[in-house]
Amino acid sequence: MLHPWLMLSIEAHKVIALRLMRLILGGRSARREAKLMVAEKVDAAFKANARFLAGASSDEIIGMYRRRVGANAKRLSKVASRRTGRRRRRVRWSLRLLAADERD
Repeated sequence: MLHPWLMLSIEAHKVIALRLMRLILGGRSARREAKLMVAEKVDAAFKANARFLAGASSDEIIGMYRRRVGANAKRLSKVASRRTGRRRRRVRWSLRLLAADERD
Protein backbone atom coordinates (compact mmCIF):
# COMPACT_ATOMS: atom_id res chain seq x y z
CA MET A 1 0.00 0.00 0.00
CA LEU A 2 2.88 2.39 0.70
CA HIS A 3 4.72 1.67 -2.56
CA PRO A 4 2.23 3.37 -4.95
CA TRP A 5 2.12 6.48 -2.74
CA LEU A 6 5.89 6.64 -2.61
CA MET A 7 6.27 6.21 -6.37
CA LEU A 8 3.64 8.89 -7.02
CA SER A 9 5.47 11.36 -4.80
CA ILE A 10 8.82 10.69 -6.51
CA GLU A 11 7.32 11.03 -10.00
CA ALA A 12 5.41 14.17 -8.99
CA HIS A 13 8.62 15.82 -7.73
CA LYS A 14 10.20 15.24 -11.14
CA VAL A 15 7.24 16.90 -12.89
CA ILE A 16 7.32 19.81 -10.45
CA ALA A 17 11.01 20.39 -11.22
CA LEU A 18 10.41 20.24 -14.98
CA ARG A 19 7.47 22.63 -14.73
CA LEU A 20 9.44 25.07 -12.59
CA MET A 21 12.19 25.14 -15.20
CA ARG A 22 9.60 25.90 -17.85
CA LEU A 23 8.00 28.66 -15.76
CA ILE A 24 11.37 30.23 -14.94
CA LEU A 25 12.20 30.50 -18.65
CA GLY A 26 8.98 32.49 -19.11
CA GLY A 27 7.37 33.43 -22.37
CA ARG A 28 4.47 31.92 -24.24
CA SER A 29 5.49 28.41 -23.31
CA ALA A 30 5.36 29.22 -19.58
CA ARG A 31 1.92 30.80 -19.84
CA ARG A 32 0.61 27.81 -21.76
CA GLU A 33 2.09 25.41 -19.20
CA ALA A 34 0.57 27.32 -16.27
CA LYS A 35 -2.89 27.19 -17.85
CA LEU A 36 -2.51 23.52 -18.72
CA MET A 37 -1.31 22.71 -15.20
CA VAL A 38 -4.38 24.24 -13.56
CA ALA A 39 -6.77 22.64 -16.05
CA GLU A 40 -5.17 19.20 -15.57
CA LYS A 41 -5.35 19.44 -11.78
CA VAL A 42 -9.04 20.35 -11.81
CA ASP A 43 -9.83 17.59 -14.31
CA ALA A 44 -7.84 15.00 -12.35
CA ALA A 45 -9.55 15.97 -9.08
CA PHE A 46 -13.02 15.60 -10.62
CA LYS A 47 -12.15 12.23 -12.16
CA ALA A 48 -10.62 10.94 -8.92
CA ASN A 49 -13.68 12.05 -6.98
CA ALA A 50 -16.01 10.36 -9.48
CA ARG A 51 -14.00 7.13 -9.27
CA PHE A 52 -13.99 7.26 -5.49
CA LEU A 53 -17.77 7.70 -5.40
CA ALA A 54 -18.11 4.79 -7.85
CA GLY A 55 -16.24 2.57 -5.39
CA ALA A 56 -12.70 2.54 -6.76
CA SER A 57 -9.90 1.59 -4.41
CA SER A 58 -7.17 4.02 -3.43
CA ASP A 59 -4.66 2.01 -5.48
CA GLU A 60 -6.79 2.50 -8.62
CA ILE A 61 -7.02 6.23 -8.01
CA ILE A 62 -3.27 6.51 -7.38
CA GLY A 63 -2.70 4.52 -10.57
CA MET A 64 -4.77 7.08 -12.49
CA TYR A 65 -2.66 9.91 -11.06
CA ARG A 66 0.58 8.06 -11.79
CA ARG A 67 -0.39 7.61 -15.45
CA ARG A 68 -1.08 11.34 -15.76
CA VAL A 69 2.11 12.30 -13.93
CA GLY A 70 4.14 9.95 -16.13
CA ALA A 71 2.62 11.42 -19.29
CA ASN A 72 3.43 14.93 -18.06
CA ALA A 73 7.03 13.96 -17.26
CA LYS A 74 7.45 12.50 -20.74
CA ARG A 75 5.92 15.56 -22.42
CA LEU A 76 7.92 18.08 -20.39
CA SER A 77 11.19 16.19 -20.89
CA LYS A 78 10.80 16.11 -24.66
CA VAL A 79 10.05 19.81 -24.94
CA ALA A 80 12.90 20.79 -22.64
CA SER A 81 15.47 18.90 -24.70
CA ARG A 82 14.09 20.29 -27.98
CA ARG A 83 14.29 23.85 -26.63
CA THR A 84 17.97 23.58 -25.75
CA GLY A 85 18.67 22.26 -29.25
CA ARG A 86 17.08 25.36 -30.77
CA ARG A 87 19.14 27.59 -28.52
CA ARG A 88 22.36 25.86 -29.64
CA ARG A 89 21.44 26.35 -33.30
CA ARG A 90 20.77 30.04 -32.66
CA VAL A 91 24.16 30.43 -30.97
CA ARG A 92 25.93 28.69 -33.87
CA TRP A 93 24.08 30.86 -36.38
CA SER A 94 25.00 34.01 -34.44
CA LEU A 95 28.65 32.95 -34.30
CA ARG A 96 28.67 32.41 -38.08
CA LEU A 97 27.27 35.89 -38.61
CA LEU A 98 29.90 37.41 -36.36
CA ALA A 99 32.66 35.53 -38.15
CA ALA A 100 31.33 36.70 -41.52
CA ASP A 101 31.23 40.32 -40.31
CA GLU A 102 34.82 40.11 -39.09
CA ARG A 103 35.99 38.79 -42.48
CA ASP A 104 34.37 41.71 -44.30
